Amino acid sequence: MRVRVLLAPLLAMLLLALTASGAQADGTPPRTGPSLKLSTTSTVNTGADGVQHYHYAYGPIRISPGQNSIFTEVNRLKPPVAGYITRFSPNLVEGDGSIPPVDKIHLHHAVWRMNGVATFAAGEEKTIVTMSPGYGFPSKPSDVWQMNHMIHDLVPSPATIYITYDLDFVPLSSPAAATIVPVAPRLLDVMGGIGYPVFDAVRGAGHGPSATRQYTYPDDEPKARVFRWTVDHDQTLVATGGHLHPGGLYTDLKITRGAQTKLLFRSTAKYWEPAGAVSWDVAMTVSPPDWKINVRAGDIISVSGTYDTARASWYESMAIMSTQVAEGWHGVDPFTAAYPTTGEVTHGPLAENRNHGGRPGGLPDPFELLDGPVLSGTTLRVKDFVFGPSDLAGLGRRTGVPVVTAGRSLTFRNDDAPRSVVGSYGGPDEGQRQPIYHTITACKAPCNRSTGIAYPLADGAGDYDSGELGYGGPPSAGRNTWKTPKTLKPGTYTYFCRVHPFMRGAFRVIKKARTRT
Repeated sequence: MRVRVLLAPLLAMLLLALTASGAQADGTPPRTGPSLKLSTTSTVNTGADGVQHYHYAYGPIRISPGQNSIFTEVNRLKPPVAGYITRFSPNLVEGDGSIPPVDKIHLHHAVWRMNGVATFAAGEEKTIVTMSPGYGFPSKPSDVWQMNHMIHDLVPSPATIYITYDLDFVPLSSPAAATIVPVAPRLLDVMGGIGYPVFDAVRGAGHGPSATRQYTYPDDEPKARVFRWTVDHDQTLVATGGHLHPGGLYTDLKITRGAQTKLLFRSTAKYWEPAGAVSWDVAMTVSPPDWKINVRAGDIISVSGTYDTARASWYESMAIMSTQVAEGWHGVDPFTAAYPTTGEVTHGPLAENRNHGGRPGGLPDPFELLDGPVLSGTTLRVKDFVFGPSDLAGLGRRTGVPVVTAGRSLTFRNDDAPRSVVGSYGGPDEGQRQPIYHTITACKAPCNRSTGIAYPLADGAGDYDSGELGYGGPPSAGRNTWKTPKTLKPGTYTYFCRVHPFMRGAFRVIKKARTRT
């Protein structure tokens, strides 16, 4: 049975999966559709060391045009005998086995929940989890597995994909299992595991010189929701690694004991992106095998995330440290012994991240166009992935750039976002009529270059953003309209949709006409 959760996003990444049930944010039960037959594709081979290697393909998952929704579903693809999982490697593939480019189909997140607990998770950075020798995640056939996923379709065409994962598994029948110490997962997010744990890192916010400005949550946010884990008994942190969105620089895991606070580990974003920290062309560093930290009752564990806010704004951002914990003490006391605070990435550059964008794209330069009709007070319909009369693809010398007078607003209405959803997963219209969210987000003019994973960016004049216009719970704004700020100064403004970046638009603010006497 596939269960649809109307908490339509975000790597929510991961955090929607922190709830033990599939209930919605308001506590109501998840919507359920008719039973849908899922693929049970799996293969296994056993190495000379007795370790079994499982390959699973979860799906097919049918993605509707422009989809950006979260689902929680039963997952029956798991090891058939009891034992320990020692390695986990995730991916996303199409029906032919190819990996889709990230600027078309985006693995926003996938979370493997075991008995209601988020155990493994993946975002587009696709971090590989390899346990330190002698440690493993216990697994048995009676465990209840669920898949919580958000597959983001950035284009107006459907797709069919599979979430794949490879497991190294040591069965209990293997002699090696007798020496393995079981670990339990702890997903430590900067906001404490709320249903939709996101924050905005707006351009210019934070600390440091303007050219190297950085924003750290919660340190730079006066009204931050601050996460603290107070340890209640002796344990060992045996592995950790971070998750960030584009623009993210690093996550920090810290420990406080009395008046002392120490950094336990910094998970750094390694960008291969030529333009820097602006895309998913990234991998996160994870703790090395010799990183094992003893913690005791009363210790306070905290997390922070740092973003680059010198170049652009980063909306609906996250900062998470996925951590594994073993009972008892197996490592060192962080206040009396040395330990590594840096690590290495788990993989190199990925081929699906090679379209960076930013090339001449064939769209007009709005600076070269004359003033168009005055639309002050007008509602512009966003429909069929088009920004109405302000859509950059439709502007030309005859139409000109739509105009609004200073001190007034343009109103945008997302008509692609119905108040109710027709054709949920498992129904006759499966995958065809999911909500479509759009944003109006400032982009540096002329904002007319080719779409890629690093272009366009939220770096335009005015630094405005509508939020995700639509209904159905996070990440939607719970409304389908938005007005441009009345404080915008005269000039030409360009914008894009963060959910579907190929969508571009422009408008112009002019001074009020003088009254003749």
